[in-house]
Amino acid sequence: MLETLAALLFAHAVADFLLQPGWMATRKREPHILLAHIGVVTAATWIALGFPLHPAVAVLALLHLATDAFKAWVLGDRLGGFLADQGLHMLTLAGIVLWVPGLYGMGLWAGPLPAWVPAGMIAALPEAMAYGAGLLLATVAGGYAIGKLLTPFLEEEPKLTEDSLKDAGRLIGLLERGVAYILVVVGQPAGVGFLIAAKSVLRFTTAREDRLISEYVIIGTIASVGWALVAGYGIHALVALIP
Repeated sequence: MLETLAALLFAHAVADFLLQPGWMATRKREPHILLAHIGVVTAATWIALGFPLHPAVAVLALLHLATDAFKAWVLGDRLGGFLADQGLHMLTLAGIVLWVPGLYGMGLWAGPLPAWVPAGMIAALPEAMAYGAGLLLATVAGGYAIGKLLTPFLEEEPKLTEDSLKDAGRLIGLLERGVAYILVVVGQPAGVGFLIAAKSVLRFTTAREDRLISEYVIIGTIASVGWALVAGYGIHALVALIP
């Protein structure tokens, strides 16, 4: 069951955040764009599970299609819409796992495989997929969520982007969440405190001179690190249960 969940979660993270460019995410009201994304979702799911011949893969794709259509036409491109969309996707994955808990075991990765394929590598694949999914959810998915959260503040305070390197804020956020996530999964969560302290020192002069910027930085940092911590501890708990 948990191997199936790890594979489905990895496929979802890859399809929704690694293989979905911004133009595709914003043009899902166009039927051919939406169907192209669903094709990516289906392929990623089938590959992650090891190519099982089971209708559950098609059912998952159809539910993903319905959820994305609901977001595009009803929920909209807001933080609430993004969170609701991802929440519905997680419920879909959970439903597939409860329906066919042994779905991963029906695929090629569960064996038997040729003798030249390292058995240890295959055995560790569900765990690796869980960690990979967590990293994508912490970094890329977190970037979408934090971006939606902070957009109103950016509109009110354009000086935040003045005299900055191109895409520096986005890259800093990715690194910040990635480091926080890794610290949690390797069992060193105390290091997150040093990460926050280091960022605070680097931002001290600017934040001290402008209260709006200081509040923006505080909100963004707490939300960003908090998101990464939730992802890290969630994946850490999942991996601990994988046999």
